Amino acid sequence: MPWKPEVTVAAIVEHEGRFLLVEERIRRRVVFNQPAGHVEENETLLEAVVRETREETAWRFVPQALLGVYSWRNPVSGRSTLRFAFVGAVTDHDPRQPLDRGILGPRWLTRTEILEREPQLRSPLVLRCIDDYLSGRRLPLEAVAGVAPAVAAREIGVAS
Repeated sequence: MPWKPEVTVAAIVEHEGRFLLVEERIRRRVVFNQPAGHVEENETLLEAVVRETREETAWRFVPQALLGVYSWRNPVSGRSTLRFAFVGAVTDHDPRQPLDRGILGPRWLTRTEILEREPQLRSPLVLRCIDDYLSGRRLPLEAVAGVAPAVAAREIGVAS
């Protein structure tokens, strides 16, 4: 059977020793995650991470590097995730912007504060991405180049 993971993106943002996380309620449980979510149809990975960060935190995310690509299988649901994590900065915060359903709000936490909440982390990828970031891992954004749908259609000879 072919492996069909859910493709997601995540924003890794650090400012003055604190990381931007999202506190959210999922199935009556409060959890912490990086700003993250699914890639929508006809959306590039970079467009998705910028959109998800804005929707979940009201911050504008500016991607600077690819941190890595991570796979994880939820032992409870059996669902697999393929996560593209991006390092960047945030600007242009709009505190009046409504956040996605279930989001309690953005939280700026140190690694120690995140570790104290380990049972509440949405997945082990949260801490793994922070540790990879702190180790200095960075890949160029060009590593995740995408082709716009109109260009792809033209290249394979389909009218757009």
